[in-house]
Amino acid sequence: MTQYLLSMPHDSSEEPTMATMKPAELEAALAAAGAFMEELTSSGALVFAGGLHPPSTAVTVDATGDDLVLADEPFTRAPEYLGGFWVVEAPDREAAVAWAAKASRALGGRIEVRAFQEVPA
Repeated sequence: MTQYLLSMPHDSSEEPTMATMKPAELEAALAAAGAFMEELTSSGALVFAGGLHPPSTAVTVDATGDDLVLADEPFTRAPEYLGGFWVVEAPDREAAVAWAAKASRALGGRIEVRAFQEVPA
């Protein structure tokens, strides 16, 4: 079965985190995310999921030269960034899109769906 990355973009100008949310909004978001995660888990489709801190907390590591270079910044700047993701197993793109639609409804945001590359036989 193919694995798909379902990713949730966030607006770079906002950098929302759970710590900055109002308590009632956080509670509602956690309940919706929890229900979605429960459905994913009980179906057997969930491989892994996670929420990421905003890009302002990133460090970019470059060890391609003689010296290790660290930059306290994301490797690229963009109007949106990856805020959270799920890796799911699905029999086909349509099934992965159905999971993304459920995530979008539950969390009130757009979800991108992309299949992982598979090594050719």
